[in-house]
Amino acid sequence: MPPLIDSTVPLLAQGYAWAPDLRRRHGDPPAVRTRLMGRPVLLLHGPAAVEFFYDERHVLRHGALPGPVLDTLFGRGAVHTLDGDTHRVRKAMFVSLLMRDGAVDELAALVRRHWAAAVDGWRGRPAVLFDEAAVVLARAACDWTGLAVPEDAAREISEDCVAMVDGFATPGPRHWRGRRARARQEESLARTIDELRGGVTRLHQALPPGNGDTALETVARHRDADGRLLDSRTAAVELLNVIRPTVAVAWMVAFAAHALHRRPRLADGLRADDGAYARAFAHEVRRFYPFVPFVGGLAARDLRFGREAVPEGTLVLLDVYGHHHDPELWPDPYRFDPLRFLGREPGPGEIIPQGGGDARTGHRCPGEDITVGLLAEFASALAGLDTDIPEQDLRIPLHRIPTRPRSGFTVAVPSRQRSHHAPRFQSQA
Repeated sequence: MPPLIDSTVPLLAQGYAWAPDLRRRHGDPPAVRTRLMGRPVLLLHGPAAVEFFYDERHVLRHGALPGPVLDTLFGRGAVHTLDGDTHRVRKAMFVSLLMRDGAVDELAALVRRHWAAAVDGWRGRPAVLFDEAAVVLARAACDWTGLAVPEDAAREISEDCVAMVDGFATPGPRHWRGRRARARQEESLARTIDELRGGVTRLHQALPPGNGDTALETVARHRDADGRLLDSRTAAVELLNVIRPTVAVAWMVAFAAHALHRRPRLADGLRADDGAYARAFAHEVRRFYPFVPFVGGLAARDLRFGREAVPEGTLVLLDVYGHHHDPELWPDPYRFDPLRFLGREPGPGEIIPQGGGDARTGHRCPGEDITVGLLAEFASALAGLDTDIPEQDLRIPLHRIPTRPRSGFTVAVPSRQRSHHAPRFQSQA
C-alpha cells in the first residue's frame, strides 16, 4: 500500500466539505483511509457505519478526543470521554435529568418567558439573533439547573459557552478564547459545588428535576461507579455539559431564521401548526444545516468494517455532514423540506448531529429531545415575530467549524406591533 497522504491541511481549509470530498475522490466508498496530524485514520460513511461506530464493542471514546477539544468543548473528565460501567453510571445521571418527563416543557416555558422579555428589549433597534438567542438560552438553562445568577452573569455564561463551542475546532484566537472561557466557568461552578456541599449556597428552586433536586444538586451529589463523589472540578465540567449544549441551540436558531428567510412560505406552516410541523421543521434544520462535521473514537480491538481491517487503537471518524447530504439516503438532499419528517420521528441512525444509537445507554446525547423541543419553540416564535430583515451577509461558510450565518442574523423589530398585516418573516428588500 502506498503511504497515506496527510489530510490535516485540507481539513483545515475545507471544514465540513473535507470528508465528503475525500470520499468522492476515492469513489464514494463506505470507508477511506487517510492521516491527520500524521496519525492513521479510517473515515466511515453510511447507515452501517453509524451502527458500527456507536457499538461500544467496536469504538471507544476514552483517549480519542484531543486535548484542545477537551479544553474548550467538553472538559477534562467529561462523560463524553468515558466507556463501560464508568460511562453508564455517569450517563444515567444525565438521563435522569434530561430525559425525564416534563424536562422539555419546563425548559420551553422558561425560554418563552425570557424570549418575550428579550424581544420587548429589542423593539425599535436591530438585534443579532444568534447573540440574543444564546442569552435567552443561558438564562433559561441557569434557571432550570438551579443556578441563582443575576442578569449580567447569565450574559457572561452565554458568551463563555459560545466561546467554548466556537473555539474547539480551530487554532488561534478563537481557540484561546474558548479555553479561557472554559477555565473561567469551571472555576466559578466548582466554587458553587463546594459551597453547596458545605451548606453555604442558597439555591434557586424554581424548577427542580423530578426527584426534588435541581440539576446543580444532582450533579453535586452524584456518585460515580467507584462510589465516590465527583471532585468539584469534574462536577463543574458536567454541570457545564448541561448548560453549554443548551446555549449551543443558538446555532440552530440562527439556521432556523436563515431557512425562514430563504423560504418565507414555511412560516405559514409554523403559524398554522399544532406542534407537529414545528417539530418536523426542527428535525430538518438539524439535518440540512452544518453543525457537526464528523465524530471520532478509537477501535476497541482488531476489527473489520466490510473489507477493511481496523487494527486496535485506529482513530475512526464518522462522516456526519456527508451522511446528512447523501442522495442515497435523502432525495434531493440540498433542498430544505420539513415534510421529510412530518408525522414521523427520524430513526436512530438517520439524523446524527448528537450521535447515533440509544441515548439512554450509549453515546447519543440524552439532551437531544430538549434540543428538538427548544428549536421547535424558537421556530414557531420566529414565524410569529413581526420583523424585518436588514441587508446583511447571510452566507454560511463551510470552511469554518462550527459555522453560522456570517452576520449572526440581524433582525429589526418595530417599536410597536404592526396591525395592518399578519406577523411576517421577510426581507425589507
